[in-house]
Amino acid sequence: MTQQQISGDMLIGGTSMRGTSTQFRAINPATGIELDPVFGGGGAAEVALACKLAWAAFDSYRETSLDARAVFLETIASEILALGDALIERTCAETGLPRGRIEGERGRTVGQLRLFAQTVREGGWIDARIDPAMPDRKPMPRSDIRQRHIPLGPVAVFGASNFPLAFSVAGGDTTSALAAGCPVVFKAHPAHPGTSVLVGGAIQRAVRTCGLDEGVFSMLLGTGNQIGTALVENHHIKAVSFTGSRAGGLALMRVAASRKEPIPVYAEMSSINPVFLLPGALGAHADAIGTNFVASLTLGAGQFCTNPGLLLGIDGPDFDGFLASATAALGGASALTMLTPGIHNAYESGVTRLASAPNVHAVGVGLPATGPNQGRAALFVTDADQFMANHSLQEEIFGAAALIIRCQDIATMKALGETLEGQLTATIHMEPGDLDAARHLIPMLERRVGRILINGYPTGVEVCHAMVHGGPYPATSDGRSTSVGSLAIHRFLRPVCYQDFPQDLLPAALQDSNQEHLSRRHDGVLAVS
Repeated sequence: MTQQQISGDMLIGGTSMRGTSTQFRAINPATGIELDPVFGGGGAAEVALACKLAWAAFDSYRETSLDARAVFLETIASEILALGDALIERTCAETGLPRGRIEGERGRTVGQLRLFAQTVREGGWIDARIDPAMPDRKPMPRSDIRQRHIPLGPVAVFGASNFPLAFSVAGGDTTSALAAGCPVVFKAHPAHPGTSVLVGGAIQRAVRTCGLDEGVFSMLLGTGNQIGTALVENHHIKAVSFTGSRAGGLALMRVAASRKEPIPVYAEMSSINPVFLLPGALGAHADAIGTNFVASLTLGAGQFCTNPGLLLGIDGPDFDGFLASATAALGGASALTMLTPGIHNAYESGVTRLASAPNVHAVGVGLPATGPNQGRAALFVTDADQFMANHSLQEEIFGAAALIIRCQDIATMKALGETLEGQLTATIHMEPGDLDAARHLIPMLERRVGRILINGYPTGVEVCHAMVHGGPYPATSDGRSTSVGSLAIHRFLRPVCYQDFPQDLLPAALQDSNQEHLSRRHDGVLAVS
């Protein structure tokens, strides 16, 4: 891969533009060495131009045919695959992640695009409804009333640090917004700008190939908070999607709420993903659960938003067996390179904070670091009383560290669960004899999480129609939404009602001819075309 393949420029509409506000380089976290080229960060002028182009493209893009929009998403997928090894090599260099992980993430990214192409073509998300006129109804006639969902407008999407492809330029947020008919102005994560420029170029080429307005996609580069703030403040932006820290998400929410026209922010922010070990499961599988739990905890240096950072079990000999197995497995876990020096420093600070908490005891650590920015895994233990008395023990540590809680009984476990903040996931390990205990926990978990697993591990988010990757605050800013799966498209839509429209003025989705062959509700009855 040559430096000339990555210009260091932003992608504003159909052009490349050099930012003049800041200059920065990516850093290889495995070596600490800066990478070429130098990237030019944007400022207020570039933000304004990108948003203006997005707004100019909105009305034409949102009325593209379903097939044309689906072909656009499929073309993006093809362009990403055409980048070949250049994309894989650059992403590995900017993240320290192994080749296999990046190849898998590329597959997930392409799969998301194709899933949403299928969703767009099917058209059920439009939720077309027709209540025909009833002029003879007594005592009052009914007008002809029809409804469809339309896109909100241009969406600002912020790239995540931990998924340089699947939650980045062409990730689930961008893909679901484009599927809904919303132009996207993307703010690239400064940790992997070269990766972002390569994928952004793929989207830019797809826009051109499909004959779409250039403003359908732009990508901004920059460090610091000013460019992101300016993007959310811009009056052409109608929604925001963000994956990152709680502090970052809350900051964007405040900016969006303080606008003259407040807009929704879909922020995925913080989760410790509790795991509940029920007595039957501990009695039957303590050793295996301990080993597999550590494998989940340390996967990817623990840098997953679904990383299991909290585990609760009933105290006793079987729990001790689980703990011995987990500690032994952790002792052989290699220290792995974390995504950035800043993330590594925050992880080390979090582990130090947890180790110094009252009545919290370290019971195991992984192998020592052998290179820069490597996170050493750690396990800590406390009891339920201490956990409930110290709210700071619920704070997420982004990395391979977990807190294990000794509980007296199922009632204690449930009471502790009632104190938890909103989470992305919760997991129950159980045997058939644990059914009554599981039934006792599930209503509480339904109120607190977006996804409940039985006898699994949360570090694996399938991209499919039924997936929910969201949860009550602070897991996300809006627990009614998901950022993974086809339901994610609904974040960027709103209903519009059309009353007594002549056929020629109705949108195609609501005309009697139904040329898109949509499934529609006719007088409340779903009619499949």
